This record gives sequence, structure tokens and C-alpha cells, in this order.
Amino acid sequence: MSASYKRIQYSRYGGPEVMHIEAFPLPAPGKDEVLVQVKCAAINPIDWKLRQGRMKLITGRTFPRAMGMDFSGVVLAVGASVSRFRVGDAVFGLSRFKESGALGEAVVTREDFLASKPDTLSFADAACLGTPGITAWNGLIDQARLQAGQQVFINGCAGAVGEAAVQIALMSGATVSGSCSASDVARAQALGVSTVYDYRLTDLKRLPARFDVVYDTAATMTVSTGIGLLRPGGCLLDLNPGPCKFLRGLIDRRLKLVIGTPRHEILETLASAASEARLKIRLGEVVPLDGAIQLIRELEQGRKLGGKGVVAMER
Repeated sequence: MSASYKRIQYSRYGGPEVMHIEAFPLPAPGKDEVLVQVKCAAINPIDWKLRQGRMKLITGRTFPRAMGMDFSGVVLAVGASVSRFRVGDAVFGLSRFKESGALGEAVVTREDFLASKPDTLSFADAACLGTPGITAWNGLIDQARLQAGQQVFINGCAGAVGEAAVQIALMSGATVSGSCSASDVARAQALGVSTVYDYRLTDLKRLPARFDVVYDTAATMTVSTGIGLLRPGGCLLDLNPGPCKFLRGLIDRRLKLVIGTPRHEILETLASAASEARLKIRLGEVVPLDGAIQLIRELEQGRKLGGKGVVAMER
């Protein structure tokens, strides 16, 4: 038996004009799935990239399609094989990549894509952890195997993924340098970035320092520039993969492509760090569901919030 909820969805790939808030039937969760009443959902660039059809080979051509990856909320129902959650539990995490759906009143996702929300963390703050935290962890820990004492350079260290990467690298005992806009330099320094470069005034190819790990969280660095910043045995983390990079990565082991892969163990570690104030993603603006499409439109067109855009659901 299914229930009806509202969400942002679209009936064809395209620009902001294809988004609408509509009612939709949400089926009961499958055996390893959880139905969550969404309290807050965070907006990420991947949301509009999927809607634009950039990954249609993965997402397919079945419509209508939902939007949104990151959320927090309360468990409404669990599948027969779910053992980690019960109805009424406060959780946060990610929707399934292909189906999305976090930007709505309820979402069904895999048990493994969820963790318990700490009592000390608001629903808005918890909703911001998913994609940035998972992406940063997948790169630094899963791919680079970051060790204490290593030197890390994060391009885009004041963006959401960059912020998460800075804090995870510091938790791992690394020393962090990075680049960001002039307006974010003080913020990056407060996070613990030891040397901060204004990206508009800095030619990264001319930096004298060399690093064990370079993470291009801004997705603006060329592979040759990133490789040029590495120490012997170092690696470049790239979260903007394409066919050419996949081929190069097979030949040059210094290039490692980062594809976000949620696991509950990572989410639980992020939750613990956030509850201890060792990890925080800045909040920029919180809007209700009926204001979400306009905020997504503005962010897609380049508006800067100085933090995450969050949608607070009401039902």
C-alpha cells in the first residue's frame, strides 16, 4: 500500500523550468529499505546536474523523476531485513542515486545509506553532512589512504566538499593547505588550513610546495596541474570523472577518480565527529518546500550563499 506525499520532480530533462512540486505515491519500503519522513533536505550541485540529463546513461528515461540526495528525518517504516532502525528513529543520510527524492516530504532509501542522527545535531545540520562528507571520505580515506603527518592540498577548501575534506584530513593528522576565494580565506584559516591561497591571484602551477595528496574539490584544476603538485608517491583526487580521465587513471596510478559511495560506517563516523564539533558544514539559507525551486534556480545560476541551501519540510 502506498501513501501520497509532495516532492520536487520533473517529467523531462532540462533547465529550472521543468521543476514542479507535485504529489506522488510512495510505495512501502523493500526488504532492505527504509521509509523516512523528511525533516530537512540539503541542496547539492548534483541535484541539477542530474535534472539537466548529464548522467542520463545512469538515470535513464523513466519519468517523472525526483530530485535531492541529502536529507534528515524520522523513520516511518522499515523493510523486513532492516535491523539498525525502528519506526520513530531520527536519521540522516542519502537517497539512492538513480531515484533521488530527498527534496520531498518522504523518501525511500537503503538502510546502508542511513545513520542515526545525534541528539546534539539539528535536522538542518544533519542534512548537510551526506554528500560532502561521503565525497571527502571516499577520496581521502578510501582512495588516498591518508596518513597522519602527510601534506594535503585542497582546491576549493571553502566549498561544502572542501570544508568536509579539510576537517577529515585534520582528524586524520594531516597538514592542510588550500585555495579558495578571498572572502573565504578567514573561514578556511579558522577551519585549520595552514596556508590559504586566493585562487584568483594564484597560479597553482607555480606553487613551490609539493603534497602527498591533492584533492580538487572545486573541479577546476587540470590533471597536469594537479599531478605537478605531487610529491613522489602522491595522488591526485578528481571528483569530475569522464572517459578520458578513466583511461588516464588506468595508465597513471597517481590519478584517482572519486565517485561518491555511501556506507553506513562512514555516515556513523561523520555523525560522531559532528556531535563532537569536529565536523560542521556551514548553513547558508533555509527555505520551506514551496521556496525550494526558486533557491535551486538561483544556486544553479551562480548565487553564493556562504553555506548550504537547506529545505525544511512541513506536513
